[in-house]
Amino acid sequence: MYLWRHSSAHRRRTVLLAAAAGLLLTGISGCSPGSSGTADASLAALPRSTPAGLAEYYGQTPKWRECGAPGFECASLKAPLDYDEPSAGDIDLAVSRKKATGPGERLGSLLVNPGGPGGSAIGYLQSYAGIGYPQGVRARYDMVAVDPRGVARSAPVTCLDGPRMDAYTQTDVTPDDTAEQDRLSAAFKKFASGCETYDKTSRKVLPHVSTIEAARDMDLVRAALGDEKLNYVGASYGTFLGATYAGLYPERVGRLVLDGAMDPSLDARELNEQQTAGFETAFQSFAKDCVGRSDCPLGTGTPDEAGKRLKEFFTTLDRTPIATGDPDGRKLGEALATTGVIAAMYDEGAWPQLRDALTAAIKEKDGAGLLALSDSYYERDPDGTYTNLMFANAAVNCLDQPPSFTSPQEVKDALPDFEKASPVFGAGLAWSALNCGYWPVKPTGEPHRITADGAAPIVVVGTTRDPATPYPWAKALADQLSSGRLLTYDGDGHTAYGRGSDCIDGAIDTYLLDGTPPTDGKRCS
Repeated sequence: MYLWRHSSAHRRRTVLLAAAAGLLLTGISGCSPGSSGTADASLAALPRSTPAGLAEYYGQTPKWRECGAPGFECASLKAPLDYDEPSAGDIDLAVSRKKATGPGERLGSLLVNPGGPGGSAIGYLQSYAGIGYPQGVRARYDMVAVDPRGVARSAPVTCLDGPRMDAYTQTDVTPDDTAEQDRLSAAFKKFASGCETYDKTSRKVLPHVSTIEAARDMDLVRAALGDEKLNYVGASYGTFLGATYAGLYPERVGRLVLDGAMDPSLDARELNEQQTAGFETAFQSFAKDCVGRSDCPLGTGTPDEAGKRLKEFFTTLDRTPIATGDPDGRKLGEALATTGVIAAMYDEGAWPQLRDALTAAIKEKDGAGLLALSDSYYERDPDGTYTNLMFANAAVNCLDQPPSFTSPQEVKDALPDFEKASPVFGAGLAWSALNCGYWPVKPTGEPHRITADGAAPIVVVGTTRDPATPYPWAKALADQLSSGRLLTYDGDGHTAYGRGSDCIDGAIDTYLLDGTPPTDGKRCS
């Protein structure tokens, strides 16, 4: 489905954006050896003792150097490519930190992850968390980030060059006939093949970028930092990464905040369909606000009527894309326009930007605004290059769980359910979930519960109208975790911490600084 990533992660005060032509998340998870591989199975904890083959990795000392903005340091740590065969070779994990500034007693390290999967934790730390987290938190914690394996600076997966990625993002994901279905399948196959053949790094790490392996890497980082327990704030997909860590190492859980939580017990089809409903909920909230304004580009009336007008606009773009002024000649078709709209669902602060972009596109035939939203989501730079966000996104998700669909016919059979979940976005999201059906590496994980028996209290945060991680997922994860404490934000947008609620921020800051979790079931607005 669409990216599970914190709305502040790549903000530059734009939005954290949604997915597009075919690059949708397809689920997460990974059962430990010996689990039954069903949603009733629980992730089993690893032995407390360090296996002999991993001793050298756990004995590393980071060699810090200045990097990035003033006050930040970077280092590299080794991790085994394959934890089952440590002798098979290493990968380099990129780590960054900003040391505690004081005053007050240092509380250790606080790892942060913005989600994705595929979001750069180091980029998030240096552009937001290391300077934007509350001063009291930054005063007493060393703020730390590690790019997960396959992501950004840590053995990144790459699949396509810029021009081929441009073509991929414009692929029609609402095929009208067999020929268009074939073109979409061909695009998915080309993308998947590229991930395996682009370079040696991609080929090497592609079978080893699962969430379980990334969680095990975090324990190596914890040890290298000299912390007995892991303190962590994970947003969006970062909640699954953090919950996985807790399931594997419950006795090493310090203070964990899981904001915008995911439910690991759902299979890929359920995740995709429920996220589709989440985007519909978010769109209804945007549309309700929009139709009450005199300048709403979707007219007046009900949110449902606004949705019908938007769908009609997408259909028009499917037939006749409009100009954008892009120097590379890209026009705005249905795929990029849908991405731009869903992008703004992640942050209600982007609604004015979306209204302006839709006004220009619908009334003036100028697609530049929606294209800019889509490019920001894809992390496409003006020179036509892309970060590896979307490549890592697919690589992790396609490894973590069996695909939602393996053939066009399966998608067509599911269309009624997806279109019921979202009349506006359902068809495109259903077809986009076919991408992992052509993945070159077999999945290693399946749905499972995470209980983390014996862990210290874990704070799970859910937003009631979250588009990307629907609120029921937070309730489900909090129920699964033996020590889960549910904290609810009654509001719009993706994730809650640092988005303007003094109630949410105060509860989380108190937990991080004093160790006192909020009362289970606490609600904020």
